[in-house]
Amino acid sequence: MSTLEATDHLHLARAIELAEGGRGATSPNPLVGAVVVRDGRVLGEGFHAALGEPHAERAALATIEDARGATMYVSLEPCAHTGRTPPCTDAIIEAGIRRVVIASDDPTEKASGRGPGILRDEGIEVVFADGELAARARLLNQPFRKHARTGRPWILFKSAMTLDGKVATRTGDSKWISGEDSRRLSHHWRAEVDAVAVGIGTALADDPQLTARIEGVTRQSRRIVFDSEARLPLDSQLVKGALEVPLTVVVTRAAPRTAVDALEVAGAEIITATGANEPDRVRNALVQLGAQGITAILLEGGPHLAGAFLDAGEVDEIRLFLAPVVLGGSSARDPLEGEGAERIAAAVRALSLDCARVADDVLITARMREW
Repeated sequence: MSTLEATDHLHLARAIELAEGGRGATSPNPLVGAVVVRDGRVLGEGFHAALGEPHAERAALATIEDARGATMYVSLEPCAHTGRTPPCTDAIIEAGIRRVVIASDDPTEKASGRGPGILRDEGIEVVFADGELAARARLLNQPFRKHARTGRPWILFKSAMTLDGKVATRTGDSKWISGEDSRRLSHHWRAEVDAVAVGIGTALADDPQLTARIEGVTRQSRRIVFDSEARLPLDSQLVKGALEVPLTVVVTRAAPRTAVDALEVAGAEIITATGANEPDRVRNALVQLGAQGITAILLEGGPHLAGAFLDAGEVDEIRLFLAPVVLGGSSARDPLEGEGAERIAAAVRALSLDCARVADDVLITARMREW
């Protein structure tokens, strides 16, 4: 249990806020922010800005001439191992910090508990927060936490549907259900994840680019197509852009060798997913993608692929744009297909639900699990 004062909560909340500054640039590292305070005065702040750059603790200390006797507030426990950068525990000890207040744990095997233990051994007081601040800090790094615990990426499923719950007409037309502001927001999400995934049905119907076409994007996320028989056309936008923006095509053993070879020659990476059924193959593909360091995937694929992910138990968050449109038609497409639950009691229930207005649309965000 924590023994935090009101000022501790204030500074720790600021550390969590600072951590957001690295969103979309730190993966597979977590988002981390840090604040250094002495005698009620903030001496310095910092956050992990990008992969390979200084961690939040070192970034904050770099702005301070003398941090002796100060308290450091950090959104994630300090690391004690050498990776792309030196251990943060060394910097904290060398700076003479006397107290460290931590919002959340690091669940990775190489880190979990080691940093705080080393700091305590050096006589530094270490306090972990609980309650709302701890929950906020954990939610900040859901992709990092799931990947650390399972080896698989965190999955955000995004879709746009009508008031009667449809995502496409019976002919497959879906452009555009949501409004322009909603689509622009989706491009921001593309920029924040490691990869954007669709099924072959969406790829054939829409010939998408799956890139983040907004200002300020310095890195495009990998594009992933679940394409069991390697049907993705070589003249599609995805394949034609494979040398500029990474493309992975997930096939099965049923894919013709000639088609697979042609995609590889065009610049696509091929992953062969194995398993007795589609959900098993989804999980297998995610294990392989996670082994490559992919921690977060935006799933934009149509109802078939979305249903397979749900059946596999691999949908961690859902964001649905609800548009002021009524489609009708018994053959119009639902957002999720697959096998689904046979009884209401067996349905997957969200842990939390939030709603926000995006121009004429309503954005419904459902967190399905916490890692």
